[in-house]
Amino acid sequence: MASKSEGPAIGIDLGTAYSCVGVWQDGHVEIIANDQGNRMTPSYVAFTDADCLIGDAAKNQVTINPINTVFDAKRLIGRRFTDASVQSDMKLWPFKVIPCAGRNKPMVVVNYKGEEKQFGAEEISAMVLTKMRQTAEAYLGSAVRMLLSPSRNTSVTLNARPQTLPV
Repeated sequence: MASKSEGPAIGIDLGTAYSCVGVWQDGHVEIIANDQGNRMTPSYVAFTDADCLIGDAAKNQVTINPINTVFDAKRLIGRRFTDASVQSDMKLWPFKVIPCAGRNKPMVVVNYKGEEKQFGAEEISAMVLTKMRQTAEAYLGSAVRMLLSPSRNTSVTLNARPQTLPV
């Protein structure tokens, strides 16, 4: 899989409801448990006055902070705000989705650290992917620089420095 100089390679399944991360070890893929001991991590991102929570902690916010807890973001990727599927899904979500100014791109609106913020679905998904990478790095005890894409049988070299959450 990955050469010793590249370090370990991971694979991430970014799901609509749940995501998981695996690493190739000892001739097989090991699905890595998150910090809660679960091998599947909710694809949820919650914004509070103090933090941006991802995964299990974010899903726990859905009952107490529903308008700032985002899920199903993958359903918005590549869609237009006016798409019938987006309009239908919006009726089921507690969080607000608006069209991007001057464009027909759906943007999620949340209150984060006392300010109204807008995020595209790609940004929300990137936060989940970053969490999955951090889960793998905590398990491996080293930085991850190689991601295997199971759908295209290709690999991608990641930046040496992990992405940070919005501040």
